[in-house]
Amino acid sequence: MLGSVLIVDDDDDTRTLLTETLRRRGFAVEGASSARGCLEHLRTNTVDVVVTDVQMPGISGVELCRVLRERHPDLLPIVLTGVGNLDLAISAIRAGAYDFLTKPAKVETLEIALRRALDHLSVRQEVKRLRANIDRDQPIDGIMGSSTVVREMTELIRRVADSDATVLITGESGTGKELVARALHDLSPRRKEPFVAINCGAMPAPLLESELFGHVRGAFTDAKSSRAGLFVQAGAGTILLDELGEMPLEMQVKLLRVLQQRTVRPVGGDEEIPFEARVVTATNRDLDTEVEEKR
Repeated sequence: MLGSVLIVDDDDDTRTLLTETLRRRGFAVEGASSARGCLEHLRTNTVDVVVTDVQMPGISGVELCRVLRERHPDLLPIVLTGVGNLDLAISAIRAGAYDFLTKPAKVETLEIALRRALDHLSVRQEVKRLRANIDRDQPIDGIMGSSTVVREMTELIRRVADSDATVLITGESGTGKELVARALHDLSPRRKEPFVAINCGAMPAPLLESELFGHVRGAFTDAKSSRAGLFVQAGAGTILLDELGEMPLEMQVKLLRVLQQRTVRPVGGDEEIPFEARVVTATNRDLDTEVEEKR
């Protein structure tokens, strides 16, 4: 098949003629009698090109082009317009149409337009693939080396960066765990949001709890005002819990609840506050051994 095409026209005869003729010429073609029918079809089907009439009851072809540009930017609309409707055709182009043809369009002319659109899609996809390859081959800031291990690690970082999953980074001290955490943040959709980090083994449990979850005014002697914890301060960014294996046991239980419920309760407060940040953890300890030894 040359490509997938959806014909959108409220005129049954025109729609049927174009559908059957283009099928005989090697295209995979379906039809819809309205813009709403087109959008419904696209909910469960992949289409390369939508050929739509401009003037239809309900949602017009121009408005359909605008919706397609927003919801389905990877497909190309071609509009069919009557003689004398040049202004409508121009409006459709501005709304996102790839091309327009005057009705009644000859099948040969439509076929040429479809092939041109499919070629354009092919080039666009190839450019996208090449850009992805270039991005993948670019070194990550601070991570140097060309060995197989380094290449595999950087590829894994790039794959995981797009995920919202909680990440555990393990490795000996000085191997660059925070560097990896920063790379996960910088390569993710959260890159413009805050990146905050805390050493979980550098402070006692009460202070760590206040730092992570925040506190309300009067929660303890020096709490003269309420303060948001790092989970909330991170916004929609990333929070790194470094040296997780050294976190006090009583805090580990509270952290588990936080990760499960995606909410924090400030020290001295009774309100659960949701947070959006992605959680990245790091440790230089063997956590399986730590669990076995009940540490």
